[in-house]
Amino acid sequence: MPEQKMIDHLFRHQSGKMVSVLTRIFGLENLETVEDAVQDTFASALLAWRGKMPDNPEGWLMQAAKNRVIDLFRKLSAEKKRIPMVENGPASMAIYDLFLDNEIADSQLRMIFTACHPVLNPKDQIAFALKTISGFSSKEIASALLLKEETVKKRLSRARKAITGQEVTFEIPQGNALPPRMNRVLEVIYLIFNEGFHSGRKDMLIRKELCGEALRLCRMLLGNPFTQSGAAYALFGLMCFQTARIDSKVNEENEIIDLKNQDRKKWYLPLIMMGHEAMTQAVESDEYSSFHFEAAIAAEHIQAATFESTNWDKILILYKKLYELQPSAFHLLNIAIVQLQRKEYAIALKLLQKLDPAGLEQRAYLYYGSYAEYFALQGNREKAIESIDRALSLVQNEAERQFLEKKKQLFEGLF
Repeated sequence: MPEQKMIDHLFRHQSGKMVSVLTRIFGLENLETVEDAVQDTFASALLAWRGKMPDNPEGWLMQAAKNRVIDLFRKLSAEKKRIPMVENGPASMAIYDLFLDNEIADSQLRMIFTACHPVLNPKDQIAFALKTISGFSSKEIASALLLKEETVKKRLSRARKAITGQEVTFEIPQGNALPPRMNRVLEVIYLIFNEGFHSGRKDMLIRKELCGEALRLCRMLLGNPFTQSGAAYALFGLMCFQTARIDSKVNEENEIIDLKNQDRKKWYLPLIMMGHEAMTQAVESDEYSSFHFEAAIAAEHIQAATFESTNWDKILILYKKLYELQPSAFHLLNIAIVQLQRKEYAIALKLLQKLDPAGLEQRAYLYYGSYAEYFALQGNREKAIESIDRALSLVQNEAERQFLEKKKQLFEGLF
């Protein structure tokens, strides 16, 4: 049904706006009622559009949301005198002003900072952000985060209780309270993007809708002078560079194409240019975040005409700086992989021996895959196959499994 597909599309892109504006009007204590009202609005749209789609569906929905303001006042037992004022008086104008584009963006920013408030459990923050800001259903969130739907519902309920119990205010933090909250907001956006760019799902490697949502949220931060920052520009640049390569990461059969064999002509130039523009803004400050270094590494890959012409020496320097700033097993593994590309095999081996694969959590298979590459380059067929088998025993995504199987066949045929 075309109408249903349109409703689904609009719900994803418009519900966050509507929930944010209505929450700004009615307060976080009425968030569940607001979410129910938005659901009702879309249900009404589905019925009203059966015969014919309106010329401006987004406008129709926003007008319906405005009309729901009056219904909600009644449902929330507002004073009788307040309703006519909203309908006819100056208060009506003030509320309708909240539906202007700039005020909608402001309301959504308030919701982002609410979702990343420190009273919320970090695990609950992502689920709450995807629900309230991005319009994801509990089922979609469960799929994106590899959780049971019941677990997602519990996390959402826990987040709402924390917000109302701690009397969290629906606002953008000011002064000294802003930087730490901004850091968490950027981390949540980064995690949403990573789940889209390299999904943990078994049946799907890339979730474009998550990548797009992360880009949208970050762009919203950059649109407000109070939430612009070098780190936000760097994160946006990083996501632009990575998203530009998405269509070259897998072929039509959903088979992974590694960086060495990707068709670089498929890399999307407008996004690359947007990334470079963001990085120009990002380096205006002397303070560099982890996003600065990750974006700079991505830029090096992007600007290399071929895999063979990649400036691995520069990438190594950037990874080392990133590791100094943010030590992690993933960064150390990437340094080892770069050393393999530089043919510094002894150094790569020492780094791999230093690593604890448990630090890679669900991606521990990358550790054994890197060991397999090392042994293959050393001509040790038995150890290379043994390592790739260990990687295969841990990998969950089907496309990655197939990629490793092909790699194993390659190793078997080399010697």
